[in-house]
Amino acid sequence: MAQLSPILKQATGVVAARGEGVLLFDEDDRRYLDFTAGIGVTSTGHCHPRVVEAAQKQVATLIHAQYTTVLHRPLLTLVDRMGEVLPTGLDRMFFANSGSEAVEAALRLARMSTGRPNVIVFHGGFHGRTVAAASMTTSGTKFRSGFSPIMSGVTISPFPNPTHYGWTEDEATDFALRELDHILQTVTAPHDTAAFFVEPVLGEGGYVPANTRFMAGLRERADRHGIHLVIDEVQTGWGRTGEFWGSDHFDVTGDILVTAKGLASGFPLSAIAARADIMEKAWPGSQGGTYGANAVACAAALATLDVIQDENLVANSAERGAELKAALQQVADQHKSITDVRGLGLMIGCEFRDADGNPDGVTAAAAQQEAVRRGLLLLTCGGWGQVVRFIPALVVGTDHITEAISIWEDSVAAVTA
Repeated sequence: MAQLSPILKQATGVVAARGEGVLLFDEDDRRYLDFTAGIGVTSTGHCHPRVVEAAQKQVATLIHAQYTTVLHRPLLTLVDRMGEVLPTGLDRMFFANSGSEAVEAALRLARMSTGRPNVIVFHGGFHGRTVAAASMTTSGTKFRSGFSPIMSGVTISPFPNPTHYGWTEDEATDFALRELDHILQTVTAPHDTAAFFVEPVLGEGGYVPANTRFMAGLRERADRHGIHLVIDEVQTGWGRTGEFWGSDHFDVTGDILVTAKGLASGFPLSAIAARADIMEKAWPGSQGGTYGANAVACAAALATLDVIQDENLVANSAERGAELKAALQQVADQHKSITDVRGLGLMIGCEFRDADGNPDGVTAAAAQQEAVRRGLLLLTCGGWGQVVRFIPALVVGTDHITEAISIWEDSVAAVTA
């Protein structure tokens, strides 16, 4: 009898039968508030009628047209429409299926366009599980251990994480930029460095936002040394943080942008966008793939963009995110075990630490599991699994947040009593 790999550890025991907006229902028709959104994927909620209609119509018309063999209208229209929302100047696109694929495509492009071998990533970043992407990931050893040697040419620089260091944001930022300069002087020279890869908000690394001065510092050093700034918006893009792109919070534009997750409301689709002068330096044959830019996924992405714009979901993310963060802080104020509530928009984490100030993944996991038992689906993240993350669909309403906070408050109380 065939079975799933035992290594695929389930965050919940729920067997989902159907979804509707921010709700999931199991096979016994038990209702759950889904504040995981498929790890930030179902941006317009489960089975948004307009996404469903677009996908159904496309399935009946053309399912697959491999896009280096023949083109198709959903892809061409999507490229045009993404020009409306991409940062200025990032007007050349390549599509793939997953975030990892897009990250690796961005890495390949950065190396080819600069002729340089090395990249710098930032501690706590998550860029994927494939070999190159995992070699660039430092949010946990589980993503990069056990298949050495991993890819060479990657240097890790500090991310300005005030909670981890026990410093102010300014102190953490000063340290991070100072150490980056030290790395460029002692480990990988600027003329050997192709790119900086950075998440605007650390995802698996604990939902830690960057800040304007840090991102400006990266931009300035990239410009000074001819290094590409690659912004990984796989989780932070498409309105998740209360701006369309997470980097919009920091008034910085990258040279290459990576996007996936919320792009197509659950259909596999990812992309990189770059300036024309960078993309044209990719070597012939270096970009491609059988399933990239699948016609049904592109149709779903177009419907997703329509819904985000027509229903003002970026603004809703900012407004509901502020409500959620404030309410989570009120719960944290009642429990010493929750030492930080942080994030942007609908990407918020609650960090647990023990009485000695050490990361407390055990209590975080207990609270997450208790919430699931009470009907609220959540996930953990952080190097020790010490952060419980809240990432509902962008269609979430105030009533959903009120219900979720009630469950969360009872769950934390139950495991910390």
